[in-house]
Amino acid sequence: MSGTSTQPDRLSCAPSRAARELGLKRGEFDLAVNLGLIRTVPDEGGGGRRVARAEIDRLRAGDGSPDDLRRRVATVGTTEGAELLEVTPTRFTSLARYGLLIPVRFYLNRYRTVVWLYLAEELEQFAAETSNTRLLTGRTPAEIREGLKAGLDRRPRNWRGRHLGFLTRQAGDDAWAHAAAVACFLDQADVAEVVEDPCERAHLDRCRPRLPAHGAPGSPAAELAETLMTASEPDEVAWLRADLAHTMETARGQRPAPRPTPQQVPPPAPPSAPEPEPATPPPVPPADRPAPSEHTPSHGLLAWLRRRGRRPAG
Repeated sequence: MSGTSTQPDRLSCAPSRAARELGLKRGEFDLAVNLGLIRTVPDEGGGGRRVARAEIDRLRAGDGSPDDLRRRVATVGTTEGAELLEVTPTRFTSLARYGLLIPVRFYLNRYRTVVWLYLAEELEQFAAETSNTRLLTGRTPAEIREGLKAGLDRRPRNWRGRHLGFLTRQAGDDAWAHAAAVACFLDQADVAEVVEDPCERAHLDRCRPRLPAHGAPGSPAAELAETLMTASEPDEVAWLRADLAHTMETARGQRPAPRPTPQQVPPPAPPSAPEPEPATPPPVPPADRPAPSEHTPSHGLLAWLRRRGRRPAG
């Protein structure tokens, strides 16, 4: 019995322990998992993802690990990113808002301002592409200037698309997990219109992956983050709804959503007969009624007449 209970610990470990053994911060580890650099396996006990010992050994045996892993998941903000591209922070922001630089993470600072983070490795690759030279030097292209004047900002949408890719990769062949990942980025009203069955929606909620937390639930920071993580542009919403409907068809074919077992409800008890009202004696016929007695003086009056020495007449 004891060997069975410890077997999972020998074959795999929790993400927090795997991060320590690989010399990574938890944020670096999670990003490496999202990028597919670290493979995880489902916990048979339903406790989330785990990392196989064989995977840790593979990563340790790699050249430069964990330094190589740390380099590949390094993120930078606008200022450092502009330095990597050798442009001004304003130009960097313009490229990111137009959608040419895709953020990999974001957080809210103390002033609830959104800070977007980018993979340093991707920015270096972007700068090395000769086709991007015109974007990094000289005057900003007219199409970018016009888009920014119109208020274009594709950073939230690009983050959602990228994170959806992370989640669907982890879902693997599980269509329910895939559908739940898509539903994460839709408003609940849209999900209810696509998935009308309440049992299926409840199962989607149970399969729903955790999105990055920002602030306490219900706080202004959490509400702002939820807005960023929910699709709002009509074409994006339409695409996600179509993807959810298609994936739900596959999920139903894999296995139907569990439904509650109908409880045995006892049949209603037969109505009890009303309690009889107290019986009222029938009225006595006049002939059977006792005749009223003749009036006689009270004992007190007779005693008074005797004392007066008189007899009652009669």
